[in-house]
Amino acid sequence: MMLEKLAVKLFDKEAKESKALNYLPLPFTVEYRYDLIKRAVLTELQNQKQPKGVDPMAGKRTNAESRGVGYGIARIPRVRASGTPRADQGAFAPSTRGGYHPTAPKSEKKVRVKMNKKEKKLALFSAIAATAKLDLVLRRGHQITNPDLSLPIVVDEEVSKISKTKELIDFLKKLGIYADIERVKSSIKIRAGKGKRRGRRYQERKGPLLVKLGNEPIALAFKNLAGADVADVRNLPVHQLAPGCLPGRLTIWTLNAYNYLADKFGFVGERK
Repeated sequence: MMLEKLAVKLFDKEAKESKALNYLPLPFTVEYRYDLIKRAVLTELQNQKQPKGVDPMAGKRTNAESRGVGYGIARIPRVRASGTPRADQGAFAPSTRGGYHPTAPKSEKKVRVKMNKKEKKLALFSAIAATAKLDLVLRRGHQITNPDLSLPIVVDEEVSKISKTKELIDFLKKLGIYADIERVKSSIKIRAGKGKRRGRRYQERKGPLLVKLGNEPIALAFKNLAGADVADVRNLPVHQLAPGCLPGRLTIWTLNAYNYLADKFGFVGERK
């Protein structure tokens, strides 16, 4: 790569270029690998699932026993009782009404999926690199009204100190990406089916992602935006960089997070 191609714009509070960063962290230079990204996303989502299962003694707490042979009735276990509707009913056996379920879900089932460390690291780098490709970002459906906006979007420390959502909205409008927030607002709808009464009543599209380092005030303001997510660069999940296995999410990097990638994984170019 030529150094002039490594000039990344650093935006100030007025959404203007304060200076050019002549270095690019190595994760942004990795080849785009959709197969690795998809596998990493599915692995992360699978490992988020909570083990579930029935009580091991479900349907087995009964005094039912078989009466044996010679009575002209089936040899299934029957409840020993009298004067109740439950008396003489079959129980305990999986084949009878009221018996335990033979194939009930088991809580001890292994639901975690493993992935090679090098493979997962390469998938993370590839997902990071995809956030800097304009064609992939637009293909995901993100809206950018500023035709001169270059990726990746890196904001300086002055922007990272914004803690009011109103100030952040003004900044995003100047930057030319607030239309993506409005796109998410117009997509909010009530979920169809029973999920609407299980804590997930509304559905909305995915908006921009903010990648920060530590406790930066901009995260408090960014969380209030529709469809927006905040992630720490030290524990950056692939499924937030590529929601639904679709790489190229519109991502904003704070300068501290951008430098963290350069310090930990190296960079190309000239850092001053």
